[in-house]
Amino acid sequence: MTEKRKSIPSLVKDPKLIEKRREQIVEAAVNLFVHKGFHKTTTREIARSSGFSIGTLYEYIESKEDVLYLVCDAIHVEIESRLREAINFNGTGLKILKLALKSFIRVMDQMSDRVLLIYQEAKSLPKETLRFVLGREEGIAQVFVEIIRRGIADGSIRMDEKHVKLMADNIMVLGEMWVFRRWALHKHYTLEEYTEKQIALLLNEISVSE
Repeated sequence: MTEKRKSIPSLVKDPKLIEKRREQIVEAAVNLFVHKGFHKTTTREIARSSGFSIGTLYEYIESKEDVLYLVCDAIHVEIESRLREAINFNGTGLKILKLALKSFIRVMDQMSDRVLLIYQEAKSLPKETLRFVLGREEGIAQVFVEIIRRGIADGSIRMDEKHVKLMADNIMVLGEMWVFRRWALHKHYTLEEYTEKQIALLLNEISVSE
C-alpha cells in the first residue's frame, strides 16, 4: 500500500519542534498562496510571515514545493479528521451517511479558499509529490466508502458493491461543486438548502430502508 504522507527532510531532529514550526510555515504560506498565488510568493516572504529567517526556514524544508505539499497535506488532514470526528457515533449506515454528507459540505464551505488553493496550485508539484496529494484525497473518499459499506452490511443501504466507489466519488464532487460553483449556487440556495437538496438527490440513487 502507498504511503499516505511524503517525508520532507529536515535538518532539525526534534519531531515535536518540526511539527510546531511546520504548522507555523503552513499557516503563513496558506495566507500568502491564497492572496498572491504560489508562483508569486517567495520563500523569503514565507519565512518572514512565519517569523523566521530564511536560513531557519530551510532547516525545516528544502524547497517552496515542499511548503506547497505541506499546505495541501494539512488541508486534507483537516478535512478528513473533521469528517471522521463528525461520524464517530452509533447509528445505521444510512443515518451516518446523511450526517457525513452534511459535515463534508459544511467543511468544504468553511475551507473553500484552501480547497481552491489545492486545485489551483497542486499542479505545480513534482509528479511524485502530487501522487501523495491525490492519495490523500482518495483517503477522504474512502471514508464514504466505509460508511456506505456499513449501511449495506446493516441493511439500511442497498447498493451493488461495484458501485460503492463511484458513489463515494460522486459525494466528493458534491462537496467540490459547492466550492467551485458557490458564486452561482448562492443565487438560488443557502448552504443548508443546497445540502438538503443534494442529499435528497443522492439518496434517490440508492434503495434504502429506514
